[in-house]
Amino acid sequence: KTWSIDVHTHVYLPRYVQMMRNRTTVPRIVQRNGEDRLLILPGEEQESSTAGGRPIGPEYWSKEEKFAFMDMHRIRVSVLSLANPWLEFLDAKEAPPAASALNEDMEKHCEDSGGRFYGFGVLPTANVTESVREVERISKLPHLRGVIIGTHGLGKGLDDPALLPVWEAIEHHQQMVFIHPHYGVGTEHYSGYSHSLFLALGFPFETTTAVARIVLSGLLDKCPNLKLLLAHSGGALPQLAGRLDSCVHHDPEVASKLKKTPSEYLSQLYYDAVVYQESGLRSAIALAGRDHLMFGTDNPFFRPVEMDKPWYSVTTNYDAIARLDNSTQVKIRRGNAARVLNIEF
Repeated sequence: KTWSIDVHTHVYLPRYVQMMRNRTTVPRIVQRNGEDRLLILPGEEQESSTAGGRPIGPEYWSKEEKFAFMDMHRIRVSVLSLANPWLEFLDAKEAPPAASALNEDMEKHCEDSGGRFYGFGVLPTANVTESVREVERISKLPHLRGVIIGTHGLGKGLDDPALLPVWEAIEHHQQMVFIHPHYGVGTEHYSGYSHSLFLALGFPFETTTAVARIVLSGLLDKCPNLKLLLAHSGGALPQLAGRLDSCVHHDPEVASKLKKTPSEYLSQLYYDAVVYQESGLRSAIALAGRDHLMFGTDNPFFRPVEMDKPWYSVTTNYDAIARLDNSTQVKIRRGNAARVLNIEF
């Protein structure tokens, strides 16, 4: 049995937990019936089947809990990222000092891990100037390997031209961008089924839409060396890449502005292996190649009832990877992440 590097694993640092406890509107942590509950999703309190939120405990912030999870699932190194919704609820004045403080906290958290943690930083996305400065700061923190961002940007998506200075700074400093959903797409269709459809469909459709817009905007021509890592194996992009090619090919107004086909851009990107099924994993490999897939768990979300048992959300990903040839398994489980993120172990 081999060991892994986990590139999709979250933490709520203590400073962030306190911020969430102090809030009176979503996103926030509330106490209900003596238990902490996490309410972070848009409209979560208004929908009867989700208003109770989700349980949250030490597995979201405890280093010891993370180590125990890693040991159980044969994970040698975790690349931690602040879980959604990051700092997107703060304005352009509030977000920059919070981002700087949290990035210092993340660096310290990793430094004290005995070599088992690396991290992605967080940006004050409401403020472009300060985001550029924060990218430079993050590039100097020895355990951070890039940033995690949502799809909101300044409110107009990640293809917003106003964000170009941020993308250029990230490319210049050779940082990875982990694109992760939070808001969902098509959420009007998901009510009545708790969080299941919002997370199973809304999240990956959000990533699909946001990244397709990045591709069609021409951003990857302006920043050809930009490294993007897509959560949840890129949503539906591996399955829809050919359809996107065809639709753009038959739309000269869009096609004339791009140097490549959409699928060629998509093949440049990196994808986590958080897809839970062999067919989905093979679709991502067919699009981007086996050198562009990296193991992930989405811990501490989707926790089991019995915390001392292997997590279904992890074993299903391992089972999908295990159906591949041995050399591909090693690349996805650890080799690609070690190479691309410069991880020493």
